[in-house]
Amino acid sequence: MDEEFYRIRRLPPYVFAEVNAMKAAARAAGHDIVDLGMGNPDGAPPDHVIAKLCEVAAKPTAHRYSASRGIPGLRKAQANYYQRRFGVTLDPDREVIVTLGSKEGLANLAQAITAPGDVVLAPNPSYPIHTFGFVIAGAAIRSIPAAPGEDFFKRLRMSMRYSVPRPKVLVVGYPSNPTAYVADLPFYERLVAFAREHDLIVISDLAYAEIYFGDTPTPSILQVDGARDVAVEFTSMSKTYSMAGWRMGFAVGNARLIEALTRVKSYLDYGAFTPVQAAACAALNGPQDIVEANRQLYRKRRDVLVESFGRAGWDIPVPQASMFAWAPLPEKFRHMGSMDFAKMLIRDAGVAVAPGVGFGEEGEGFVRLALVENEQRLRQAARAIRKLLDR
Repeated sequence: MDEEFYRIRRLPPYVFAEVNAMKAAARAAGHDIVDLGMGNPDGAPPDHVIAKLCEVAAKPTAHRYSASRGIPGLRKAQANYYQRRFGVTLDPDREVIVTLGSKEGLANLAQAITAPGDVVLAPNPSYPIHTFGFVIAGAAIRSIPAAPGEDFFKRLRMSMRYSVPRPKVLVVGYPSNPTAYVADLPFYERLVAFAREHDLIVISDLAYAEIYFGDTPTPSILQVDGARDVAVEFTSMSKTYSMAGWRMGFAVGNARLIEALTRVKSYLDYGAFTPVQAAACAALNGPQDIVEANRQLYRKRRDVLVESFGRAGWDIPVPQASMFAWAPLPEKFRHMGSMDFAKMLIRDAGVAVAPGVGFGEEGEGFVRLALVENEQRLRQAARAIRKLLDR
């Protein structure tokens, strides 16, 4: 058993593991680390959501196997969310499935629809599962720009013309993790028309749908006429409702793709714990105050981070959405690369960030900063970084 397993050979060492190990070692040694590395919300869900979890968990019948595709009430609640938020009507039985977080859902959809050797188009830089979910399934990845501009469609046309075999799947995600790029409805209209013309499956990751800072709400690709002919979209309750550890997500859209994901999941899991699904219903159907509260929380943290880091000498581009800032390395440290810079920040400033190269080779020269520490801690991080830059 000395030979490395096939799928493990296709996975490079996890870039973030080394930084995480340094962070853990520093904390074990008693050092205070301001952790801006992982997009792990520091808030809690609303009280009525936790109360529903406890209420249902107290029932003796609640501890049996649940439904792999999600309990009917939760699928209906997600369909209702799409109706009121996007004006999109979904069939909860054919076009909605509950996933164990959007990450699990996307990886299992990749297994369901990908054959070894298929070509998949994914943005670079991008959240790792957008690429490696398909790498694990045996696909070949072709990179396209992460920014939703004219270069995106130029590279898309070139990929369809020159890739052999022709690409089968395109992954997009806006608001983007890690770059915080946003897309508008005309972009999706153009994308859907292209996908229908070229028989291309589109997977949209809309995990940060409710964390936008402008006046215009984030759109869904499914708002475009004909999108359900080619597209499926993933959303998550992790950031919107501060329920990251609950692992609640959804895939909605094209019925054939949803059916493929349903079949694969039926072999792999029995669904999330029923009380968690009932609590997710309460979140979607109940008061939505937390959605606006979280949006304002991340907006204020964004403003504090940009202002305080700027005064420290590190100019951070202002993100228009998501819970992340995508920051070029300060000029004097650009020769180091994002990995060594991230390790230096932990060692010399007590600040953890995510190295950009972990999101793809186009992420080199950047780091991702997560808005998951309070304003006081963000200013603390800025003071430490100022000392490092001055030194």
